[in-house]
Amino acid sequence: MVTAAQPRPYALSVRHLGPNWYATVMGTAVVATAGSALAPHVPGLRDVLTAVWALSLALLVTLLGARAVHWSQHRDQARSHLLDPAAAPFYGCLAMALLAVGGGALTVGRDWIGLRAAVALDAVLFTAGTVVGLAAAVVVPYLMAVRHRVEPGQATPVWLLPLVAPMVSAAVGPLLVPHLPPGQARETLLLGCFALFGLSLLATLVMLPLVFARSLTGGPLPLALTPTLFLVLGPLGQSTTAVGAFADVAPGVVPTPYSEGFTALAVLYGVPVLGFALLWFCLATAHVVRARRHGMRFSMTWWSFTFPVGTCVTGAEALARHTGLVVYAGPAVLLYAVLVAAWGTAVVGTVRGLLRGELLAAPRPAPVAPRPVTARTTSGAVR
Repeated sequence: MVTAAQPRPYALSVRHLGPNWYATVMGTAVVATAGSALAPHVPGLRDVLTAVWALSLALLVTLLGARAVHWSQHRDQARSHLLDPAAAPFYGCLAMALLAVGGGALTVGRDWIGLRAAVALDAVLFTAGTVVGLAAAVVVPYLMAVRHRVEPGQATPVWLLPLVAPMVSAAVGPLLVPHLPPGQARETLLLGCFALFGLSLLATLVMLPLVFARSLTGGPLPLALTPTLFLVLGPLGQSTTAVGAFADVAPGVVPTPYSEGFTALAVLYGVPVLGFALLWFCLATAHVVRARRHGMRFSMTWWSFTFPVGTCVTGAEALARHTGLVVYAGPAVLLYAVLVAAWGTAVVGTVRGLLRGELLAAPRPAPVAPRPVTARTTSGAVR
């Protein structure tokens, strides 16, 4: 009698490996790229950052292999992730992981692998990440509309993930511009990145009010989801980074009036947006402090403290370059210290959770009795 093939033992260990695990790659890569602007001022830091980038590359290769096994051996579980409104947005993390590692190759990785290999690696990862990011930006909102049946009260910052991926392409794409032939190729890539910037920005402006309104009218997020409030920093910091990158490469690539326009945009756009990012950082921090007091434990959502904060570091560094003001260089250093501390905490928690078998275990069944929730009076007060 012929029986269906059973998953191999190593395949069983990745049955519950979701796309959210790509956040570990993003969070690790951004530690390297965000610190590159600080490296000239700290002896030996550049070598450390290159090692961190190499770790992110190793993590990316490992996760791509594990997720390939997941799709081949556990297609039912993979499909359930796509049809789950809480899991599907994390497919944007795959694109951002590819892009973050690719950008890091040209930023710091070239010290170890050489410039030619770094350009080739970045070109491949940028192309793949942009294609995957655009697909996620279309497919995930489509599934939310026709299959997920979500309600406004379910809105969380996780919904932003597939929409931010094109913004990451916009921010890292300009790194490749100087390595293309002068003329049409360079201008096409730069303006293509600008188009990705606009696509992501407008989509985020549509989605962000839903997230903000839910946070004000729906009460605090569940404890495990509270760290995801930091995801809002992603499009803010990454867009500020992107306009700074446009201004860096625009001279000589686009005609003079437009190149000067990019320089003006870097400041006129970046200053107010980074200001709002710092406001949101304080608001999200207050929520996290409250959640910790109410018993929030480590989960994979803690990786939300890494990549979004890293984009604010690179955004502040871009403003410091284009304004020459210490008022932006100082916060960049402070935010980078926060990033490193958050990354270290997330790494320790992830390793501990893997060793204990908690992070890759099957989800626990929902409790029979409903848990107590925070109630609101008609006046809006919490009781």
